[in-house]
Amino acid sequence: MNNQKLILIVEDEKPICKFITVSLKAQGYKCIDTQNGKTAISMVASYNPDVIILDLGLPDIDGLDVISEIREFSRTPIIIVSARGQDNEKVEALDMGADDYLTKPFSVVELLARIRVAIRHSEMSDLSPDIISNFFVNSELNINFINREIIVRNEEVHLTPLEFKIMELMIKNRGKVLTHNYILKEVWGNYINDDKKSLRVFMANLRRKIEKDPADPKFIMTEVGVGYRFKEE
Repeated sequence: MNNQKLILIVEDEKPICKFITVSLKAQGYKCIDTQNGKTAISMVASYNPDVIILDLGLPDIDGLDVISEIREFSRTPIIIVSARGQDNEKVEALDMGADDYLTKPFSVVELLARIRVAIRHSEMSDLSPDIISNFFVNSELNINFINREIIVRNEEVHLTPLEFKIMELMIKNRGKVLTHNYILKEVWGNYINDDKKSLRVFMANLRRKIEKDPADPKFIMTEVGVGYRFKEE
């Protein structure tokens, strides 16, 4: 099923840790766990897990410090599962290198879906850059990044240069939550203001052009107060 992918669970609440472990093992994943951040960092180096599920509130060090230290040597996908629901904390965790964020309580179905996306994204990153950077093929959306051509439901659609740049950034990071500031920095460079209003306008225009129903988007998902995520099928 998943070729026995290894998941590291970093969670100090034993009932929650057991709940996640049982749920993942039922889907064929292998699991290792710890309640301490420092131990987690060592385990990442020793076991090289496929995905890390990380709680931010740990007894020894803050989860944000765990993200920072892991990112110094590993690109393993990190999914935050935390009771900290404040938008600024989500943004900080994502900006520091986390790939996704779920707020407790969460659905097992959603957690499993986020894990599958994280694994797919990681595996795609290991492929030849030409394979993942030049084309995107979907049942409704086909993009040739070389010729800057985009076909939506068998019809060619015109995107402005900035719209295309946003689209390219989101697709190459599909499945990941991208914060407003990250998108602004990557697309506009050294921007002066935190211009989230302009970004919302661009996203609305993109939805009108690629979504069948912009009010109920299939591809460009809003993570309220945080940013956007390009959803994989």
